[in-house]
Amino acid sequence: MPPADVAPTDPASAADAPGAADLPGRLVMSGSSADLYALDDDRVLRRYRDGRDVEPERALLDHLAAHDFPAPRVHGDAGSGLVMDWLHGPTMLQALGAGEMSLHDAGELLADLHRTLHAIPAPTGWHPPGLPVGAPTGPVVVHLDLHPGTVVLTERGPHLVDWSHARLGTAELDVAVTALVIAEVVVDAGGDYSQAARGLLAHFLHASDVSPAGALDEAAALRAADPELVPGERELVQDAAALVRTLVELTAHP
Repeated sequence: MPPADVAPTDPASAADAPGAADLPGRLVMSGSSADLYALDDDRVLRRYRDGRDVEPERALLDHLAAHDFPAPRVHGDAGSGLVMDWLHGPTMLQALGAGEMSLHDAGELLADLHRTLHAIPAPTGWHPPGLPVGAPTGPVVVHLDLHPGTVVLTERGPHLVDWSHARLGTAELDVAVTALVIAEVVVDAGGDYSQAARGLLAHFLHASDVSPAGALDEAAALRAADPELVPGERELVQDAAALVRTLVELTAHP
């Protein structure tokens, strides 16, 4: 299954597009920052349109593979792109929408992925591109975009994709960002999935070993500054943070 930050592209229109003959493969998905091309049945090329250096992301994914974390395996790089496993299967978001996964199980899985990731030793000397030297970091690898849309449910188990936001930080910050992303759906007054998101958020916070309370301000600042937010999403961040604080307090003081 392709990364969740990209949307399906009509294969026919992609084939007729200008310069289609120069594409590295069939254009499968296209999104805010990256395009995904199918190279064969098992491999895809995820190529960033801004020409960024992908070597830090490759180094991180290689480090995670060495510790058996369920992320896409990298087979090589090509310019500003990475050749990696094509993970076949629905995202957790799709499985929830189809009624194939319960909110309880989804919350448990999100918490377990955080737990497993944060137990991996941080790579020595690793520094993600775009993060200023001296910026706040932390002792563990944080994904900073872990939510139902970035978890792919394959035959080999769930895999976490879309590592473009990853850096070193604290487990509290990573959990806080996940809680905020889900809470944004809850507080979206015009959303169709508000009630389901509220249930998922409650299950996730209950299952997590880490409280996000102390990192909510930092997480909200990161979310508000994210240039990839869709129109209207930035305005939901503060209400989402307030909701997470309330639920954390209720959990701590039943």
